Amino acid sequence: MDVRDRVRGCLLGGAIGDALGSPIEFQSLREIRREHGAEGITGYVTTWRGRSGLITDDTQMTLFTVEGLLRARAAHAGGPPAWGNGAAPAYPYEAVVEPVRQAYLRWFDTQNHQAPPPADRPHRTGRLREESWLYSRRAPGNACLSGLRRQFPGPFPLGEPGPVNPNSKGCGTVMRSAPFGLVALPGAAQGAGPGPREAFEVAAACAQITHGHPTGYLAAGAFAAITAYLVAGEALEPAVHRALDLLAAYPAHDETSAALRAAVALAADGGEHTPERVESLGGAWVAEEALAIGVYCALAEPSVERALLLSVNHSGDSDSTGSVCGNLLGALHGTGVLPAAWLRPLEGRDTIERLAAELA
Repeated sequence: MDVRDRVRGCLLGGAIGDALGSPIEFQSLREIRREHGAEGITGYVTTWRGRSGLITDDTQMTLFTVEGLLRARAAHAGGPPAWGNGAAPAYPYEAVVEPVRQAYLRWFDTQNHQAPPPADRPHRTGRLREESWLYSRRAPGNACLSGLRRQFPGPFPLGEPGPVNPNSKGCGTVMRSAPFGLVALPGAAQGAGPGPREAFEVAAACAQITHGHPTGYLAAGAFAAITAYLVAGEALEPAVHRALDLLAAYPAHDETSAALRAAVALAADGGEHTPERVESLGGAWVAEEALAIGVYCALAEPSVERALLLSVNHSGDSDSTGSVCGNLLGALHGTGVLPAAWLRPLEGRDTIERLAAELA
């Protein structure tokens, strides 16, 4: 499969899952069934804004992650030093972390202004910040907001509490991190795909911009690594196992590793795949649970449509689990499997496709 189609599928699939889950994000399963029937939602439903197909902060931040990576790649065309072979990286994280943080500050502007503010600060540049549809609050995570109000001295060694919000492991790290697995990072060989270890470590380092709990940022790293394996042509379950092997090299990986193992085991046990089984993996408000639920749903259902609906019809953080599941399915299968009825009305589709093309 063409890598460009995997990149496009990943970003569009994540946005579809996000838009499916958004209207029911804060509803219990009982409320979802009472309002939409025993099967829960079966497609887009109208939000309180009177529209359907609207994305949330999950896709907003994912797009700004893409822009940050594009800036990093352009600024370091010659590449920084090669990566080390061990758990401790021999990589100047600032080559990627600072451009990504600048991109997140542009996203932060979209949450605090109704239109692009004057270009009076270094981060206020570029095309994405000029897109008026992004200037809309879509239930952004508290740690994402508070983290971007703080100074960031740079990432701490992986496995240690990070410098910002050291007790926060919310799913705001995972839901924005698929792009790290889609692009060759500065320092990779020209024309090479993303290396899973590189994707893991840079995603984890960038997650520390807002979330310092090791589980929060290691889950983001694992998600990026799984995505990188999928882009390289791995099937999903082997990709998860290989990401688990990477995880094992870092201190404080236990919560993320246990959540991923639980997801794989649940998908393989032969039982009926129900919302109640999804909820046995947690509520997805924290990073490792959001990752586990997205992985479980993508593994459990052979139908992309059924997998995405399973990933959102539960009492937890429905848009984030839908986003993670959609990212995985799109990277695995490409754009062709995404339901046309969900692609057509998707908010921001043109922008998503443009950024996917630039990234690929």
